[in-house]
Amino acid sequence: MRAVSYAQFGGPEVLHVADVPVPEPGPGQVRVRVAASVVHPVDLMIRSGRFPAPLPTGLPYTPGWDVAGTVDAVDPAVEQFTIGDEVIGFSPWLRTTVGAHAEFVVLDAAWLTSAPAGVPATEAATLPTNVLAAAQALDLLALPAGSRVLVTGAAGQVGGFVLSLARAAGLLATGLAGPDDRAFVESLGAAFLSRSDDLSGTFDAVVDLAVIGPSLLDLVRDGGGYVAASPPLRPEPVRGIRTVALEVLPDGARLGELVDLVTSGDIPLRVAGVYPFAEAAAAHDRLARGGVRGGVVIVP
Repeated sequence: MRAVSYAQFGGPEVLHVADVPVPEPGPGQVRVRVAASVVHPVDLMIRSGRFPAPLPTGLPYTPGWDVAGTVDAVDPAVEQFTIGDEVIGFSPWLRTTVGAHAEFVVLDAAWLTSAPAGVPATEAATLPTNVLAAAQALDLLALPAGSRVLVTGAAGQVGGFVLSLARAAGLLATGLAGPDDRAFVESLGAAFLSRSDDLSGTFDAVVDLAVIGPSLLDLVRDGGGYVAASPPLRPEPVRGIRTVALEVLPDGARLGELVDLVTSGDIPLRVAGVYPFAEAAAAHDRLARGGVRGGVVIVP
């Protein structure tokens, strides 16, 4: 099968299309014929060799977290999926070294859920990793309805999902984003705060996706909460503020609950561009240039 691969760290030019063996599902697994996947900022860090945590030994890598596609083969012990089912899911490929930028990917059945009905695969693929990150960030805070939460990087993929889920949970969200993003932030029921303005206000919690850092703790009430975008970025707690870090994990059951919010219209999906495998370098370059408002999608 064909897969996007790289055998050395470097710029987008190290990406190429390789022929690799078709994987076979093991116990509790299914094989998915991939229709679409997504490139994330962390993919650029890993490819360039700048990722701050240990990486799996032994290049080459086939990256890719998200998958939208069709079940192609099923371990006999799996009961919830059959061949031909349309599914979405999230592959923790840094742990499994099984990336989704390939024609086929094997995943644990527990990491998958049914794809949202009537949604193109290129849109559905933008959901798994980012919406699970958003949901798990709010889960870490466990805020009661009516709480005030500041979301930085609010116009990005994860930020937009956080605002959508905050609205659904009855939270009072404020989105910090660029001046041109006011309409999008307000369309999700959040108050808008421009990143060009002085930061002010008092919040019960902050979800810091833009990696502004510990200075945001000044805006959090005593005993409030703060979610950092990754473990190395978690600040030390002050004034009883609970500081936690986001480590998104695959969870098909929770993803299924979130799919319901897509089909009901509570979570909008955004696509910034679609690139075939052969143009993976262009996809990485587009994301690196910044200002992306939607998923950068890779298709076979």
